[in-house]
Amino acid sequence: MDHGIRSTPPMIWFPNGQAERRKRLWDRIPVTHILFFLATLATTTFYGALHHNIDLLEEPWKFYQGFSFSLTLLAILGTHEFGHYWMARHHGVPVTLPYFIPAPSLIGTFGAFIRIKGAVPNRGALFDIGVAGPLAGFVVAVPAIVLGLTLSEVKPAAELSGIGLGSSLLFNGLVHVLLGITPQAYDVILHPIAFAGWIGFLVTAFNLIPASQLDGGHIVYSLFGRWHRPVTLLCVLALLPMGWYWPGWWLWAFIIFWFSGPHVAWRQGWRVAFAHPPLLDEATPLSRTQKCVAAAALAIFVLTFPPVPFTMLFN
Repeated sequence: MDHGIRSTPPMIWFPNGQAERRKRLWDRIPVTHILFFLATLATTTFYGALHHNIDLLEEPWKFYQGFSFSLTLLAILGTHEFGHYWMARHHGVPVTLPYFIPAPSLIGTFGAFIRIKGAVPNRGALFDIGVAGPLAGFVVAVPAIVLGLTLSEVKPAAELSGIGLGSSLLFNGLVHVLLGITPQAYDVILHPIAFAGWIGFLVTAFNLIPASQLDGGHIVYSLFGRWHRPVTLLCVLALLPMGWYWPGWWLWAFIIFWFSGPHVAWRQGWRVAFAHPPLLDEATPLSRTQKCVAAAALAIFVLTFPPVPFTMLFN
């Protein structure tokens, strides 16, 4: 019998259930989503600090001053996307958590999106999922603008240089009520919180354009079914002359046309170009309550839509 000392360490055994639970817990952590969110928080805070006229090369420790813009903006974008997310979960539709997109843009992000990974059961579910995002984001954007306008600076109209922000009916109304002025007679130097709220209005209006796979397109399909295709083409045609006032509408027209037409045709054939993906149940109509919510969404679209979102100002 060998009574020598063993050279290998003793084995330590864990119950299989405990190891499996740890693995499942780690798998449930949305690492990719968290990293994208943190990156977007950094980029939007950076640009928020620039909007505060902070020279980050000379005073990098003042980076934190960009949080008033970034946190407000991400709250609006996140609420928008989680509106879609929770409504999809409510209807049993598999969906991802929101992906935030950092970008070297005017606001530090290209927005956020979710991916629906399964079929939508019926028109009611499609409507709820589509309309929940814009409504949720709008609810956060309004108090952001109200608070931000009270912190903004008002100056008599003068020759300025830079990028001018266009106005919507609702934004003009809030400026008049809260500041007692008309935007035509005065210049409003927006506080970063108000600027984030303005971006929230813009995102709401863009998403409610009644075309293609935008939220407004989903709403149109849930209401009118086969009329979705001609409405999409009419939107493209309507955006073309608007491009003379703001060239960005030409880009929007191209995006809507390309991704709902040739891009779909290349993958699935021209028969489904400009068409909305089918639902499991196409027959069940919307309820009266949902139709009332659709009317409210249309009103929000009209009130938040800026015909000329941006202008270049030269002194």
